[in-house]
Amino acid sequence: MPPPSGLAILIGAGPATGTGIARILSHPKHGNLAVALLARRQESLESVVSKVRETSPNAVLEVFPTDTSKASLEKTFQAIKSHQTFKDLKLKLAIYSIKHSSKKPFLEETREEFEESLETYVGGAFTFAQESLKRFFEDHGEKGLADGGEKKGTLIFTGTLGALRCSAQFAAYGASRASVRQLAQTLAREMSERGVHVVHTIGNGAIVDEDGEDQGVGKKMSADAVGETYLWLHNQKSCLWTHELDMRPACEKF
Repeated sequence: MPPPSGLAILIGAGPATGTGIARILSHPKHGNLAVALLARRQESLESVVSKVRETSPNAVLEVFPTDTSKASLEKTFQAIKSHQTFKDLKLKLAIYSIKHSSKKPFLEETREEFEESLETYVGGAFTFAQESLKRFFEDHGEKGLADGGEKKGTLIFTGTLGALRCSAQFAAYGASRASVRQLAQTLAREMSERGVHVVHTIGNGAIVDEDGEDQGVGKKMSADAVGETYLWLHNQKSCLWTHELDMRPACEKF
């Protein structure tokens, strides 16, 4: 088995989408990347590792329980940097794939709850992006593409349809999702010429960690297909970078 070609950091490593992304990125015939898996619960992370190693027993995976608070994310990025498993590996791909939802009649919602939703999801995206960018430039240098610098890496935000339009009672959810979409857009405009590919995807439809009948007839997305799509985005050359991508199964209405 060849050694990993680089490092990927995935926050939101859960039983569906996160598992598929981790499986594809770490598989030697696909991404061949070492993957740092981040999520709140240790048992959830261990479950992801177990599932991935069913088909890729030699996958290089390490788990880091964390929430999206500034202090916790900064500490986690330092732990990843100093981890012996990732020694001498450069960061190539960072993925913010947090599940976050909030539904409540607007007049029943409090200012404090609304702000907490923004802090958890948008604040987390801010710190995750900032720490990832620092690591990209530390690992690959500061020189921009026009000056002969290399591509530094890919930063992907997994969004939902709520980033574009929202239903009643989803004020906090819509505000959070739309804010991260705009964060991704401004980062793409600032960081592209510096060699960082920034992507915002929209997952429109159910994503499950299986490849069965629902996937065959286009009712649901498979988590592996999302992982393959993210790897494809990461491998794009600088002559053509996708910024926003709408992902949906064939039969999903939109």
